[in-house]
Amino acid sequence: MSVAKSLSLAVLLTLPVAAEAKPPLRDVQEIDNELYYIAIANEISEYCPSISGRRLKAINVMWGLRSKAHKLGYSDKEIRAYVESDAEKDRMRAKGEAYLAQNGVSYDAPNSFCALGKSEIQRNSAIGVYLRSN
Repeated sequence: MSVAKSLSLAVLLTLPVAAEAKPPLRDVQEIDNELYYIAIANEISEYCPSISGRRLKAINVMWGLRSKAHKLGYSDKEIRAYVESDAEKDRMRAKGEAYLAQNGVSYDAPNSFCALGKSEIQRNSAIGVYLRSN
């Protein structure tokens, strides 16, 4: 093997591998989706007086998501930047409002939040597990 090839191989071995590259947390579905479900459940519980959020469950799940993100190589700083990002909050709000509208929910009709919440609870959906009827 020539010196140039040996040197090139040595340089390649010291470069970070592509597997170490991390996608933005918004693209990690198991984390982003769960935060979305919690956000929808929270919105339902805020607008429907007969449904409350299962906040301890949500907090426990969020700690688990943080742990998952750490295992995937994300630092506390990266996690905080994702969670506190105004752009991410706007994206999540738009996604949530679209879901609510698709399901007949209107901010002008609080009972529509109750109807969706009851449906989610009955189906034991990914959103419904964060809600309970009062």
